[in-house]
Amino acid sequence: MPNNAAAQLTPGKWAGLEAVSDDRRVFAALALDQRGILKNAIAREKGVAEVPDSAVVEFKELVTAALTKHASAILLDPEYGLPAARRRNRKGLFVAYEKSCYGAPLPRMPELYDTWSVRRLKNEVGADCIKVLLHYTPFEDPQINEKKKLWVQRVGNECRANDIPFAMEILTYSEAGADEKGLWYAQRKPQVVALSVEEFSRPEYAVDMLKIEVPIEMKFVPGTSMFSGEQAYSRAAAQQNFRSIDSATSKPYVFLSAGVTNQQFVETLEFAVESGSRFNGVLCGRATWQDGICIFAQRGAKALEEWLYTYGVQNIRRVNQALESAQPWIEKLIQPTYAPDLT
Repeated sequence: MPNNAAAQLTPGKWAGLEAVSDDRRVFAALALDQRGILKNAIAREKGVAEVPDSAVVEFKELVTAALTKHASAILLDPEYGLPAARRRNRKGLFVAYEKSCYGAPLPRMPELYDTWSVRRLKNEVGADCIKVLLHYTPFEDPQINEKKKLWVQRVGNECRANDIPFAMEILTYSEAGADEKGLWYAQRKPQVVALSVEEFSRPEYAVDMLKIEVPIEMKFVPGTSMFSGEQAYSRAAAQQNFRSIDSATSKPYVFLSAGVTNQQFVETLEFAVESGSRFNGVLCGRATWQDGICIFAQRGAKALEEWLYTYGVQNIRRVNQALESAQPWIEKLIQPTYAPDLT
């Protein structure tokens, strides 16, 4: 069992988690906080060097309006996502607080927006939950990791001072620069993910929920539709790696889709359920809407809307169906003495 038993939540944090989860208290949330990656993808599909910011804003508005009808919440960014936040069908709102650093060289040191604070995101944007992303591996230079840990502590303290839930996304990487989709890293990944989860579940970070990668690479698991022919783990070992996350944390946690297809992500969630994982939902983005990028870029907004209300809705419904066996987060957290009645 994890050695970091959850503390009793404050009323504000409890209310925030209620706002971003469904009636079962499972997180069935849509992620749409991509910034440079999304802008570049639209430009690539359009066959141009660059598209205006307004294209990214419009894409987010259309996706939000269509798909939040079937989600418990949406994750947006303050850079391109604020107009979309007004079209979220009264669903919960996660807001990203960190600047995107996907294109930065390792070790990808984190940075916050200098024109926003937790207080502003809560009071002016209406955030129910604050999210930051950290690129992390426990095997990085200790001085670098110490700076990253202090950064997380500062965000946690700011969320605690404003009584709003703190969701932390962890993306692991190879400090040696190895191929993170290759066999060597696949064999190491379960340990990297579990140790990272264990670290940021400690009380000094004040994290309330974790958004994490699945702890294995499914293409190295025999018997899955994604199996590449190379084996990193047996099926039983892969399932044990899912259960190891529950041994590393008592915090609620959700899985991210990491850019895989909808079919692959649903199969991964089904594998997690079969493994006995006690995950609490998803914050899933590209596995739901990424196929709409090409349609938007080449055929425009109306064609994207048509795609969203057919194939996009089918995608999110398949994910939601896979979440029927996810665990309610209430089983991991202690209700405050006074919690607002949201019914």
